[in-house]
Amino acid sequence: MAEHRTMQRAALLEAARTLLSEGGTEALTFPALAERTGLARSSVYEYFRSRAAVVEELCAVDFPVWAAEVEAAMERADGPEAKIEAYVRRQLALVGDRRHRAVVAISAGELDSGAREKIRAAHGGLIAMVVEALATLGHEQPRLSAVLLQGVVDAAVRRIELGVAEDPERITEAAVAMALRGVRG
Repeated sequence: MAEHRTMQRAALLEAARTLLSEGGTEALTFPALAERTGLARSSVYEYFRSRAAVVEELCAVDFPVWAAEVEAAMERADGPEAKIEAYVRRQLALVGDRRHRAVVAISAGELDSGAREKIRAAHGGLIAMVVEALATLGHEQPRLSAVLLQGVVDAAVRRIELGVAEDPERITEAAVAMALRGVRG
C-alpha cells in the first residue's frame, strides 16, 4: 500500500510539473491534477492539502536536483571566473528542463509565505555557491554581486522562456559576457 501511495504521489508531482511548464501557476489546479493522473479529485486532497503544498513538495524534490547540476558544473570548472561562467551556462542550459520550468513558474506564482520561504532558501543555496568564487576574485561585496549576477541569469531565463527573437544560444553568450565583464569589475 505504501509503495502504491508513493507511486501516486510521484504521478501527481509529475502531472504538476507538466501543468506548470505548459501553463504556469494558473494551470496547476486540483481538477487538472485529477484529470492528468486519473485520480478522483478527493484523492488528490488525500496527498496535498493545497496548491501551495504541491508547490512546496515540487521545490523540495526538484530544486536540489537542479542546484546539484549547477554545483557539479561549477566544481568541474577551474578557477573563479570559469566557475562563474559555469554557474551562468548551466542554469541557462537547464531552461528547457521541465523541472526547471516548473520551478521558474512557481517562483513567479502566488504562494503562501512558507512556500516562498522555502524557495528563497533554495535560491540562497544557489547564490551561496557563486559568492565564494566572487570573494576569490576580490569582490568587496561578494553577496551583493552574487545577487546581481543571479538577476542577469533570471533575466536571461525569462528571455529564453519567452521564445523571443534571439536564439537561446545568443542569449546565453550575452549573459555569460555580461556576467564575466561584471565580475571583473
